[in-house]
Amino acid sequence: MNQLTDLPLESLQRAPQTQGVAPWLLVLMHGVGSNEQDLFGLAAYVPAHFHVLSLRAPYPMGQQAHAWFQFTVDTNGTRHINVAQERAAREQLERTLSQAQRDLGIPPERTVLGGFSQGGIMALSALLTRPQSLRAAMVWHSRLLPEVRSLQAPAEQFAGKSLWISHGTYDNVIPLTSAHAMRDHVQALPLSLEYHEYASAHEIRPDELQASMAWLDGLR
Repeated sequence: MNQLTDLPLESLQRAPQTQGVAPWLLVLMHGVGSNEQDLFGLAAYVPAHFHVLSLRAPYPMGQQAHAWFQFTVDTNGTRHINVAQERAAREQLERTLSQAQRDLGIPPERTVLGGFSQGGIMALSALLTRPQSLRAAMVWHSRLLPEVRSLQAPAEQFAGKSLWISHGTYDNVIPLTSAHAMRDHVQALPLSLEYHEYASAHEIRPDELQASMAWLDGLR
C-alpha cells in the first residue's frame, strides 16, 4: 500500500499489517499541547487491517506542542474557543482526510476518525458536520462544541454511522458532564452509539483502550 505524502497536515503513519483484506483507515488526533507522536504510540494496538494516520494539529503552542484551536476558560469554567481557528482546522482536517482516502483508495465507509480530548472534539465535529466522509468516530475524554451544533447535518445522514464515546469518572480536565451531554445529544440521531465510563482521570486506561480497539475491530 502507498505511503501518504504532502498531506495538508503533518502526520505519522502505519500501513496495514494484513494482505488480501480490504484496508480501513484510522485517523488519530491528539489533545492540546501534544503532537502526532502521542496517539501514534497506540498504533501497535490498532487492528491489523487499518492504515493508521496520526495527525499534528496546525497551531503551535511551543516546542513539540500543538493545538487544533486556542481557547480560554472563564473563572466559572466556561470555555470560549477561537472560532476562526476551529473552522480552519476542521477544513484542514477535511482536506487531509479526502486526500488520504483518495491516495490510499480507501472509501469513507471504511474510514474512522479518532481523537483524545481536543482531538476528540475534532473527530466528533467531523462526524456531526460531514457524516458522508466517514463511517465512524472514536471519542476519548472529550466534549461537543456548542458552535458545531448549528452546522450539524440532517439526521437521516447518520443512518449506518457508529460512534464510540468514553470518559473518566473523575476527569479533572473535561468533566464527566461533558460526556453525558455528548451522549444525550447523539442519542437523538439514528446512529449506533457505544458509551462507556471508566474510573480514571484525563487519560486512556488499558482497559478502555482494549475495549475501544475491540469496538473498532467489530466495525463492518
